[in-house]
Amino acid sequence: MQNFVATPREMVASLWRHRELIKASAKREVLGRYRGSSMGLLWSFFNPVFMLAVYTFVFSEVFKARWNTGSESKTEFALVLFAGLMVFNLFADCINRAPGLILSNVNYVKKVVFPLEILPVVALLSALFHSAISLGVWLLAYLVFFGLPHTTALYLPLIVLPFALFIMGLSWTLASLGVYLRDVSQFIGILTTVLMFLSPIFYPATALPESYRHLLYLNPLTPVIEQTRAVLYFGQTPDFAMIAIYWVATSAIAWLGFAWFQKTRKGFADVL
Repeated sequence: MQNFVATPREMVASLWRHRELIKASAKREVLGRYRGSSMGLLWSFFNPVFMLAVYTFVFSEVFKARWNTGSESKTEFALVLFAGLMVFNLFADCINRAPGLILSNVNYVKKVVFPLEILPVVALLSALFHSAISLGVWLLAYLVFFGLPHTTALYLPLIVLPFALFIMGLSWTLASLGVYLRDVSQFIGILTTVLMFLSPIFYPATALPESYRHLLYLNPLTPVIEQTRAVLYFGQTPDFAMIAIYWVATSAIAWLGFAWFQKTRKGFADVL
């Protein structure tokens, strides 16, 4: 039986070695999502616009939600809300799909010599493409209503890249578990819904009583959402100490997820 290397070096080397395949697969993934629709890739632009309008109406008009900035501006609320939603949607898009990645590509397991470890990476790149479109919508809205975006927005890659490592680590783990435990996909769907409301997306972290606020920071999405808002909307420099810790932690999570995937993939063909 073939042994699959699970070292951190192999994790990076595998992605580099198959970079052209990853690129081609991600492109096919993006284009295939809207294949057959009359507007094609334009849907990737209109979807975030429509969702932004719906969430803004529901929370600013129906629930009368406001951000703790002293402003009653619905535009401000919409942009602050959307910044958090971009982070959550990137996470949910990848994590909800992860348990079914191997199950939906059985031919790659049984009939073709294929680097299965790239499947979560392809899904992540596809999600990042749509997140980039959403970010473009956000920046355009900010430009229209408030003028040029803050230069601190240039710090955004420092926040997104370790978050992508975190997502990759979880995706490798869930892709493997999804082969052996078919209920994982159902559980993950519930978990991501719960996380949406337990993350400071629709409300600031300061809205929680201080005695419960530390629980919010146990959520791995919280620091990413808050730092994204800080650099995009509020023009604040990120917390570099926190980002450094996050880089170390997410790098370890990515490697552990890759190692788990490599150690368990030998049994995929038997189960499928």
